[in-house]
Order: sequence, then structure tokens, then C-alpha cells
Amino acid sequence: MPWKTRDAMSLKEEFVALALQPGSNKRQLCRRFGISPQTAYKWLERYQVQGRAGLQEKSRRPITSPRLTDAALEAEVVALRQEHPAWGGRTISSLLEKRVAPSTVTNVLHRHKLILPKPPTRAGMLRFEHDAPNDLWQMDFKGHFAMQQGRCHPLTVLDDHSRFNLAIQACDNERSGTVKERLVEIFQRYGLPARINVDNGAPWGSPRSPGEHSDLSIWIIRLGIRISFSRPYHPQTNGKVERFHRSLKEEVLDGRQFSTLVEAQSAFDRWREFYNHQRPHQALDYQVPMARYRASPWAYPQQLTEFEYGPDDILAKVYHGRFRFKKRYFRAAKGLGGQHIAIRPSPDGEDLFEIYFCNQHLRTIDVNKPDYGP
Repeated sequence: MPWKTRDAMSLKEEFVALALQPGSNKRQLCRRFGISPQTAYKWLERYQVQGRAGLQEKSRRPITSPRLTDAALEAEVVALRQEHPAWGGRTISSLLEKRVAPSTVTNVLHRHKLILPKPPTRAGMLRFEHDAPNDLWQMDFKGHFAMQQGRCHPLTVLDDHSRFNLAIQACDNERSGTVKERLVEIFQRYGLPARINVDNGAPWGSPRSPGEHSDLSIWIIRLGIRISFSRPYHPQTNGKVERFHRSLKEEVLDGRQFSTLVEAQSAFDRWREFYNHQRPHQALDYQVPMARYRASPWAYPQQLTEFEYGPDDILAKVYHGRFRFKKRYFRAAKGLGGQHIAIRPSPDGEDLFEIYFCNQHLRTIDVNKPDYGP
């Protein structure tokens, strides 16, 4: 994402955090962040000696002090809750380095009438998490809202393993070109994931034909990224980004109005830095997302190359949303027009064949049941 959209301090902190992760490729990070190795090592040296203060021109007053009296500590609990109404006792306790027990925090919040009843939640839901950063990203638009000038459509991208937020972008539309432009910025900064999960809506899917690929999803596949779609009417398939949207709404959007996209983006950037670097997460055993995130080793290619299929693959070319095989016609996504697909025998039957575009499985066809005519 361009340097101009975020303040230099937050970018310094993010670079240093990524560079200090075990096994990080510092030279690659320098290229992605657009800085020289000399600058990078200067930041790292200052950070190792002075900590966060070494990255800023003026040191900031620490949030807490071990000499605070009980009354001052209670006031700090209240201030944190008032600033972040969605935080509970465990989160506040963790942020205060557990100098006050979660139960004590909860008592303080009750005493100051800062505890509101929560809506009931569904029980018995299983949590699943991928093994490593960049195994899976979840992407979606948060519901758009009105501003004084136009509407804002927040585009969010979240890493499944670490809950690290790769972007909250204030967009003025939800068109394919807009998403592609933002994704290029994200890929250039953090590298490519193995897979991205999205819902079946535009611009990455088709609500009328779940699993249908759009021009945008086909471009993503050509980059070597597998794409998957949530089950229709099951938003929990993209559950982490849905939960992220709830936090964004509670902690940033509720009760606030923005005049322009620039103003909204500024608020998103401030909260994103806090969310990634300081906000402890219960699902992460009260670690912050940055503690578990690593930049991807797969760099964004400056130019797409033609995918090479296997020597045993049967190739067909897609025209006008269909392809021909064994003198019969079968449907394919319109966005695949002009692209070659691979046809491979299915192990499930001699009349069944598996259809692939690059490494992405598209569908299974039965040659006795063509989509168009006999």
C-alpha cells in the first residue's frame, strides 16, 4: 500500500516487526517497503537499543507505570473501556500486563456501569485455524456506509492463522478493478498467499451461480493462488473476517461520521496499527496478531507468464462461456474466454472428467450429459 496513505511511524513499526521475525528475508522486505538496506538496518539498530522510542522523533509517555496507585490503576481500566467499549476483562487485563486480574477488571467495569448485556451467541461452534501464516487469507467488503461526500466501501483482508489484518481500504465502489488495484498493493508489500477465501458475491463471484469465477478470481488464480468460495448463506465459512468486521464496527464505526474517504482511511489506519500490534486476542492466547504473522516468501510477479499444463492433459479453449470436448459443449466461466483449460480423466468413472484452470479445479463433467445440446 502506498506510503502516503499511512504515517511513517506505523510503517517503521510494521517493517521492524516483520524483519525481526525468525527467518525473515530482510532484503526482500526492504524492496517491498521501498526503503534502502542502510535505512532498514539503522531502524533495527535503534529499535534494539531503544525499543519503540528509537523509531520516533519524540518519545511517547508509557501507557502504564508500576508506581500507579490502586485508584490510578482503576482509572486506567475505566479509560481503556471507555475508549474501547467492546473490550472485556481479560483483554484489558492482558493489555495492562496482568497487573490487575481479569475478574478485578470486570468488577471495576460493573461498578462504573460500563458492562452492557451481550446478545446471545450460538454454542458448539468449532474453531479452525490454518497451520501457518499465508496458508489462507479471508477477504470481504464490510457493509458500505454513507459519508458527507459519497459512500465508503471498506475492503478487508485478514490472515487466517494470525488474524493479522493486511488491509482495511476505504473504497468508493466494489468493482473488480478497484479490488485488483488494492490487491496489487497488498501483494507487493506482503507477498502472495496459498489461498484466498471469499463469498459468492461480486466482484469475485456470482450470487446466481455459486462457485462461478469472475475476471478478478481468474486473475488471482493466474498468480498461482487458489481461490475458494464460502457456502451460500453460511457467512461463518469466512468467520474470522466476519468477526473482524464486528470489531471494526464496534471500535471504529459505531457513533462516528466521516466526511471523506481520506478521513475514513485515516481512522482505519490508526485502528489497524493498534489491532495488529497492541490489541491482545483471546483466540491467540492473548497474543497480538503481529506476534504470529510472517511475510510470505512468494513474491508478487511483475508479469504474468503462461501456465504450463502437464503432458497428459487434454487442452480445450474457452469461447463465450463454453468449451468443446468429445464433440459436445460444456459451460465455463465467461471470464475464462480465450483461456486454455485442462481436461483430465476422473477416478470416479470412465465417463467423468475433471476440469482445471491452472491449478484450480473448476468442475466435473459427464460426457454423456453435455450442457448444450445432445
